[in-house]
Amino acid sequence: MRAAFILSAFLLSACGSAQSQPPAGGAIVDRLLVDKSERVLIGYANGREVIRFTGLRFGNAPVGHKRFEGDERTPEGDYVIDGRNPASAYHLSLRISYPNAADAAYAEARGRSPGGDIFIHGQPNRWTGPTISRDWTDGCIALPNAAIAQLWDVVPDGTPIRIRP
Repeated sequence: MRAAFILSAFLLSACGSAQSQPPAGGAIVDRLLVDKSERVLIGYANGREVIRFTGLRFGNAPVGHKRFEGDERTPEGDYVIDGRNPASAYHLSLRISYPNAADAAYAEARGRSPGGDIFIHGQPNRWTGPTISRDWTDGCIALPNAAIAQLWDVVPDGTPIRIRP
């Protein structure tokens, strides 16, 4: 019974880990694509794929576009990486420029806040367990710490990011 439990725990943790492909030739990424349904993040340089991460984790409500603060959805659409925080509560974080003008107008027309502070980030700094293998953020895109460290090194501020459903 104990062996079956250990095997199950190992298999579950393996399913939850993001897989990565390192950047080709030290390339700097000039465009990012996130496909929420495929749970993949791809970085491109000069039109060529140079890095890929799978097994992404999103907000607790991963289907649909983020509309309001607290809806736990991850935005969909075109944004840019507009900042970074090496001292965030999560291992490194790259800020996504949500909300854009359309997001803000949609929420305002309904008397709500669109929310903000959407990042690509690693695991919580206080978390000492294995990589969290379920959707758990408030709308961010989460990666294992090693993956966000790789991404951090090759994605400059101002990089466009498209997030598809």
